[in-house]
Amino acid sequence: MKAIAQALGTAAVLLAGLVPAAHAGDIIGGSALLNPAQQAQLESWLGQGEFNLTNIYARDAGDTSLDFHAAADYKGKTFTLMQVTNGTDHWLVGGYNPQSWESNDTWHETPLDADRVGFIFNLTADKVYHQIPSTYILPSQGQKQTWNSAEHGPAFGEGGDLWVTGDMQSAYSWLFTYGDPAEQGTSLIDGSRPDPLPTMLQLEGMEVFTVAVVPEPSTWAMLGAGLLVTAGAARRRKRT
Repeated sequence: MKAIAQALGTAAVLLAGLVPAAHAGDIIGGSALLNPAQQAQLESWLGQGEFNLTNIYARDAGDTSLDFHAAADYKGKTFTLMQVTNGTDHWLVGGYNPQSWESNDTWHETPLDADRVGFIFNLTADKVYHQIPSTYILPSQGQKQTWNSAEHGPAFGEGGDLWVTGDMQSAYSWLFTYGDPAEQGTSLIDGSRPDPLPTMLQLEGMEVFTVAVVPEPSTWAMLGAGLLVTAGAARRRKRT
């Protein structure tokens, strides 16, 4: 019995070191833009269960795209949130990038539908726009997930679906890669159809968050059971 108790204690210590300290749905580092209800909406759109967000970048006065990339490049999947205004109305928009941002002047291309899991959204209007699947008449239309350049802020889609300028002062939208092809040319932000060029709107604030999906309780239970077996085996070897 003593050996079993010691094994249980060992497993408990090991499991405690692996279970995240943060609770599901935490915004680590806080946010001036996102509230818990809006995070729940992002969780619903992502469809991977609850996740914790870690704030890795909040735009400051005088920042440029170089500051964004210094904070966000090679950090894995991220959510970007933007507060945008036309001087009268305000919108909270953004995008989910399942790949790391980079500064190498290249597109992140996704020829396979299995990789077309990025999306952009308008939380104010409660709308989400996914990459167009390859089954569309123009299979490559939904292919260019993000543009990665030190001269631009976050940039989703080939049409300028949701882009931030290099001076981090303006954002614009012209749907092409994301959403219903019938809405091509529409602005994700204000719903207008600017022609021939997208409308530049003022960027009031921007935050970038890394994403960590919180394992289901059953996952931790399985891990704990495995650790108990390991700890028990270790005790037996020690007695031998």
